[in-house]
Amino acid sequence: QVQLVESGGGLVQAGGSQRLSCAASGRTSSGYAMGWFRQAPGKEREFVAAIAFRGGNTFYADAAKGRFTLSRDNVKNTLYLHMSSLKPEDTAVYYCAVQVVKPGEYDLWGQGTQVTVSS
Repeated sequence: QVQLVESGGGLVQAGGSQRLSCAASGRTSSGYAMGWFRQAPGKEREFVAAIAFRGGNTFYADAAKGRFTLSRDNVKNTLYLHMSSLKPEDTAVYYCAVQVVKPGEYDLWGQGTQVTVSS
């Protein structure tokens, strides 16, 4: 069974950078896409960015465009989220997820990693 493990969260100052990692313990290439979501205290979980397995197309939320970048290491089965120019409003728990069974539906989730951006 595939499991996702996020890492790389922590405390960073506003304007700084952080790289999150999502390591899949099994084969995820049979799925459709892999992405990042985040949930800030008192708010709904929101989409951040995703990459399609076929073609490698990437998709970003408006809040992430120009500041966040996805990359994928197929050998390590790891998805990275490179975040720069961080703002206090980026503070959230970041979750990695995979569309395994059905395109458009994220049905495998990691446990999340906390990112805190101080002003």
